Amino acid sequence: MDVSRRSALVALGVVLAVVVPAVAQRLRGRATVRERLVTYEPAVRARLAADLAREGLAWPPRHLWLVALKRERMLRVYAAGPDARPRHLRDYPVRGASGGPGPKLRQGDGQVPEGIYGVESLNPNSHYHLALRVDYPSADDRAQAAREGRRELGGDIMIHGSNASVGCLAMGDEAAEDLFVLAARAGVGHVRVWIAPVDLRAQPRWTPPAGTPRWMDARYRALRDALSTLP
Repeated sequence: MDVSRRSALVALGVVLAVVVPAVAQRLRGRATVRERLVTYEPAVRARLAADLAREGLAWPPRHLWLVALKRERMLRVYAAGPDARPRHLRDYPVRGASGGPGPKLRQGDGQVPEGIYGVESLNPNSHYHLALRVDYPSADDRAQAAREGRRELGGDIMIHGSNASVGCLAMGDEAAEDLFVLAARAGVGHVRVWIAPVDLRAQPRWTPPAGTPRWMDARYRALRDALSTLP
């Protein structure tokens, strides 16, 4: 296959990744979070029943930790047990993400943020099936940007369905249903999102790539400490 044809096919794939989910969303129509729960919660509970039973977790879990590991391309889900301590519920592969290790610094850089975040809101009418909106930029992101004179930090960072993404985490539609229902039932204020370049517990000597801002050293230490509280 010549270079021009290969480039055309890549471009077509990008267009389809954007257009097809948007068309599908319009066909589904608009709905509330509650209506999406009526639609998807029975299947989600059935899929997670064995995992909940294994960890002695009641439905619905009241606290959630979503741990995204970039290098491993994995989202690990932890939920609070009866003693309020986190239990490992399930792992989901990340189907699509852009960028590499290192923080998100500006709009359009294609980076997935790194740090300790929460979920700002749920989008039951996402172009990418269902979505959880991460509260990037955080107060610390804004403070660091102000010190460095950076503006236009970007936003709209989502954990969503589909298999393609730029700056977000695409989890596939079924996983997005699980995460959406879990977050809705727990309440967005009870969901933590920790995004790390690698599993810093398993790789304590991991070195950030050249050019990573020095202030990320403290953030990586905070991430390592946070991860160490999980089983």
